[in-house]
Amino acid sequence: MEIILIEGGKGLKGEIRVSGAKNAVLPLMAACILNSGVNSFTNVPDLADVRTMVELLEIIGAKIEFENGDMTIDSTNINKWEAPYDLVKTMRASVLVLGPLIARLGKARVSLPGGCAIGERPIDQHMKGLSILGSKIDLEEGYVEATAKELRGGIIPFDVSTVTGTENIMLSAVIAKGETLILNAACEPEIVELANFLNNMGAKVEGAGTDIITINGVDELKPVVNHEVMPDRIEAGTFMVAAALNQGDLTITNCKFEHLGALSGKLIQTGAEVIKTESGIRVVGVDRPKSIDFTTLPYPGFPTDMQAQMMTLMCLSNGLSIITETIFPQRFMHTGELRRMGAQIKLVGNSAVVRGVSEISAAPIMASDLRASASLILAGIAAKGKTEVSRVYHLDRGYDGMDKKLEQVGARIWREKI
Repeated sequence: MEIILIEGGKGLKGEIRVSGAKNAVLPLMAACILNSGVNSFTNVPDLADVRTMVELLEIIGAKIEFENGDMTIDSTNINKWEAPYDLVKTMRASVLVLGPLIARLGKARVSLPGGCAIGERPIDQHMKGLSILGSKIDLEEGYVEATAKELRGGIIPFDVSTVTGTENIMLSAVIAKGETLILNAACEPEIVELANFLNNMGAKVEGAGTDIITINGVDELKPVVNHEVMPDRIEAGTFMVAAALNQGDLTITNCKFEHLGALSGKLIQTGAEVIKTESGIRVVGVDRPKSIDFTTLPYPGFPTDMQAQMMTLMCLSNGLSIITETIFPQRFMHTGELRRMGAQIKLVGNSAVVRGVSEISAAPIMASDLRASASLILAGIAAKGKTEVSRVYHLDRGYDGMDKKLEQVGARIWREKI
């Protein structure tokens, strides 16, 4: 087991490069189930979740090579349809194999998903949509068992916007007979990325990035070569917040400013300078940020995956901040650890009331989930003294070498085995 140690109190300065997006590459990998041949990718992040998806695809018959950001997936011999509990329990995105397995093999048996401890995230919308397309769905001993003699297009009216639900329906409807309409579809950039990839395979997907996606099924899909995975907007956002701490000054490259509008606006309100550059974004922090209120919302609103990191900044702000979590109301497990460092946070329902303090102090702290781990790393950078962060395997699920990248821009950060 490893821990991360941080000697904080110093602003970060320099240039930092963003890796490929975790939330984009996982559905792209699942999409390879739909064709027979060799698909290849560049800019693939080396993450625990990516390695888990590699293992899962290999179990169902794929052959995969992955090295230095390049990946090939040979899907020719995919012939198994079960995604076992031991893998799916560690990563919610494993459920993305459900749709394409039904589409290709006419059957799937996928364990109900696990992942971060941020509250219940049911897949009822996935099952509802797949049923409308013609799948027979049963729940047996913690597994979703689905069969379909033939998938046919239909109208999928999601009750709530769901990213993985939208992706799962896209991954089955592309080779269903006829037209499928997804209503109240998720609008995230990762949805657009998946649609573009599927269209490069030969699919007919329109409307991605809006709340209505139209899919006309095709008979066959072909492999895609050298698809470059989009940059990770949440990693970029995490580094933007890092720059706003301790009067930092970071230029963040390989990211898209247009994916980070809500966060950029809130950082500007705190007094930070946010500048669009040719290669990405530059953020310059101030001596003491202003307190602001924000509410997490589906894209293009403020992302729930940035709530914890932004809370760390608010802990050091001048004034009172109210943070409202509407996506995952239980996503406040990091607050107890921030309090251990001297933060003043009170939870009221699905909101956190943060009274900013002039400084926080180092303490032994423990990560509870992926984004919470990032917020605690940021807190360690801002704090006086040496912070010890345990359970950092959460961090490695979604950040490719975050500690090494931060070290390159001036953070005193390192790992130790215990």
